[in-house]
Amino acid sequence: MLEKEKESPLKGIIKSLGLVFGDIGTSPIYTLTVIFLLTKPTQENVMGVLSLIVWTLIMLVTVKYAWLATSLGKKGEGGIIVLREILVPLLKSSRQAAFITLLSFIGISLFVGDGIITPAISILSAVEGLLLIPGLESTKQTTLILIAALIAIVLFAFQRKGTEKVARVFGPLMLIWFLALAISGIIAIAHYPSVLMAVHPYYAFKFLIENGVSGFFVLSGVILCATGGEALYADMGHLGRKPIVNAWYFVFAALLLTYLGQGAYVIQHPEAQNILFAMVFHQAQSLYVPFLILSVIATVIASQALISGMFSIVYQGITTHIMPLLKVDYTSAKLKSQVYVGVVNWFLLGAVLFIMYEFKESHRLSAAYGLAVTGTMVLTGIMMVWIFWLKGKIPSAIISFFVTVVAAIFMASNIYKIPHGGYWSIILALIPFGIIMIYTLGQKTLYNTIKMLDVDVFLEKYNEAYKTMNKIKGTAIFFTRGTKVIPPYIANTMFTNNIIYEDNVFVSITTLDDPFEAIGFFKEDLAEGISVFEIQLGYMQIIDVGEILQQAEINPKAIFYGLDDIATGNVIWKIFAMIKDLTPSFGQFYKLPSNKLHGVITRVEI
Repeated sequence: MLEKEKESPLKGIIKSLGLVFGDIGTSPIYTLTVIFLLTKPTQENVMGVLSLIVWTLIMLVTVKYAWLATSLGKKGEGGIIVLREILVPLLKSSRQAAFITLLSFIGISLFVGDGIITPAISILSAVEGLLLIPGLESTKQTTLILIAALIAIVLFAFQRKGTEKVARVFGPLMLIWFLALAISGIIAIAHYPSVLMAVHPYYAFKFLIENGVSGFFVLSGVILCATGGEALYADMGHLGRKPIVNAWYFVFAALLLTYLGQGAYVIQHPEAQNILFAMVFHQAQSLYVPFLILSVIATVIASQALISGMFSIVYQGITTHIMPLLKVDYTSAKLKSQVYVGVVNWFLLGAVLFIMYEFKESHRLSAAYGLAVTGTMVLTGIMMVWIFWLKGKIPSAIISFFVTVVAAIFMASNIYKIPHGGYWSIILALIPFGIIMIYTLGQKTLYNTIKMLDVDVFLEKYNEAYKTMNKIKGTAIFFTRGTKVIPPYIANTMFTNNIIYEDNVFVSITTLDDPFEAIGFFKEDLAEGISVFEIQLGYMQIIDVGEILQQAEINPKAIFYGLDDIATGNVIWKIFAMIKDLTPSFGQFYKLPSNKLHGVITRVEI
């Protein structure tokens, strides 16, 4: 936090441009192009669409995220998991808490679905700008897909090395991108100044009333201008609220200018395709190739921010016990928030390449885009309304309710996309949702099935064994959830295998409600030869367990932890057992010294 306080306001804003606004900042590449495939680019329609875009950015990004959502932070952190952590303690019944937990699971899953489509549509739409370069007009779509796929492969292959060194240039590059959008927009507006009238909501209402059902479905294209808006809240922990909100006002102005400029250009050139690129090519052919390169860089930065966000949310899922213990690598010695999750990285790359191949063109890809985004907006909106209401902030609750209704209308307009490719958005979200549900239910069933020993029964046996048995010199660590009940692997180790050390430390890792915390401390001894050490871990904190143990001067000869050998005939539990087998064990996940690790297997029938 000290770094944030010392940092100049301008530096914070520029950093925000690179980390937060890549996704929403690259939406102008394809938004109007997609919309005018759904409706004719007449002057009336263009004015109506521009008015809808302006007010969508005001209501769903400025009001919902920049003003309301960012006021709901927890130690400066944001995101759907944070909303759940704020809301659950305020609820009175366990059913309500279970409902909110389910909503957060769906929200996380939709975020993953969105995370696959965003790089695919952004990179592919930027590469399609090559078609306007003289001599490249007849480039085959297959070639464009291969170029886009190559960019994606390089981007994902680079993740293992971390982005610490290149991240510092993301902000300045995105600043140049937004300035380029704004300047080209101003030039286009100068040729048709009356387009500025589109900021009046009258044109939006007129468009919807005159076009009826078809106008309602155009909203499914309009929402593309707000994709990435949730990053204002989700990425708040990286930089704090103030620089992100201040940066948004600059980004909003740039987006407003580029959309109005593109609208002015379409009114004058209704035959235009790839509107942004056509407009820039028309304005300055000599600068077109540098602009095209800049657009590709901007889409890569947008994709990078989303991939990093995906790694973070998966890590949060692991620490809050809703996702399996996937292998996590730390890519920065300075910034512990930078993590790399290999399984997630290669799954995303495979899915992005498949989506590019399946849809082939960026405007067709828009059929799969929007459903997950609007779904997430509605879910976060419901949670925000509930929090404001329970906290007695009635005006904020009413405004949140209004913008959530608006998000729900946008979601309803996207439902028609389902048979036209939108089903892929649902399928992609179902994969993480299925894993989360199977893992959480499996862990709960497993815990209820394992015959835990009551601490009094355990201590009775232990005290007798400790007095009579030969003890091994040194210290042994045993990992456990707590000390009220003792897992059977500890009893098996001590009483069946006769392994008792002179000093035995029971270590438990508990997750706190706060996002950032890492405290290790000794509690009252359980018995002679058994001390209890608790590590309290924030649900977004990345820790080195070995380092914490070393700081507490715990130097074990052996480290014991439990492994489950699951026997079942149930298909769901077989999948759960397979997930457990394929993911790292507890000791491997926390990177404890392998020469001291001993996994003790307990057979469990469920």
